[in-house]
Amino acid sequence: MTDDVILKVRDASVTFDMERGESKVLNDVSVDIYRDEILGVVGESGSGKSMFAEALLDAVVEPGQLTGEVTYYPRDGDPIDVLSQTPEELRAFRWEEISMVFQGAMSSFNPTKSIRGHFVETIRAHGEDKQSGMERARELLSDLYLNADRVLDSYPHELSGGMKQRTLIALSLVLDPEVLVMDEPTAALDLLMQRSILRLLNEIQSKYDLTIVFITHDLPLVAELADRLAVMYAFEFAEIGTTSEILNGAAHPYTRALLNVTPNIEAPVEEMQVIEGSSPDPVNVPAGCSYHPRCPLATSKCQQSDPEYYDVGEDHQARCHHWKKARREIELSQREQAGRSR
Repeated sequence: MTDDVILKVRDASVTFDMERGESKVLNDVSVDIYRDEILGVVGESGSGKSMFAEALLDAVVEPGQLTGEVTYYPRDGDPIDVLSQTPEELRAFRWEEISMVFQGAMSSFNPTKSIRGHFVETIRAHGEDKQSGMERARELLSDLYLNADRVLDSYPHELSGGMKQRTLIALSLVLDPEVLVMDEPTAALDLLMQRSILRLLNEIQSKYDLTIVFITHDLPLVAELADRLAVMYAFEFAEIGTTSEILNGAAHPYTRALLNVTPNIEAPVEEMQVIEGSSPDPVNVPAGCSYHPRCPLATSKCQQSDPEYYDVGEDHQARCHHWKKARREIELSQREQAGRSR
């Protein structure tokens, strides 16, 4: 990982007007994403992870309203203000600069079109040369340990779930983007295939100098892959740091609780814990720290004052007034977690 920023997000918010009131599903999120890093974004269902992913590409569907700033820094050329792009500029940007693998490979393909047809359609839609584009497609499929000719001649229903997921990754990379955003890309796969996908992602990330934003609810899964982790709670980041820092020295009570509810075959059953309560309603997020109704360390200060980020380590920030106390009093059931070094 370098200090070369490829995406800068500032005060990004997504709101929906509902009969019950305004629903804010991304709340003033700010983060820098570094070139060639793998950033893991983790949190419970409904925490805002998918909205964050869509915000990076200005792909929030109506009637959602995205505000704030998203700036993309290409290797060559001037910075791009993503949210001010025209529809035509966005169409090219979303495949040629930043590409996204959405949840569910099953529903990402047209069942009446061959896999080859999907690649050709994408290449032609962006005015790229078909021959060189298909050569890249074959190379990507081979990199993902697929028989390129067999896959290209197949229809989606003829591929297994793991093959479809790998094919979708290849399709997302066929126009050579700089950034790959992946929203729960392994959620429907068995454990063995999940591990296989992670290994392959690590290989192609290195080969193609990719920046990857990997979004998931599965913290231990993404910890095997990511350079940094961003833990999302109530539509904002509660804690951001290197994977090693987060796993071994989490400072936010929610992050520590999340680590303690993670299944671990080596941990005794009696050490497994649950996070009491439920995630907040986006129409009625608590005042102050949004986690205080569920937090064992909450005080009146937490109820009244929304914490800013505290520096809790090297390249490690947490939004908690009582982060030192959290480290002392909320023990981790999984000690000496091994972070990924790159």
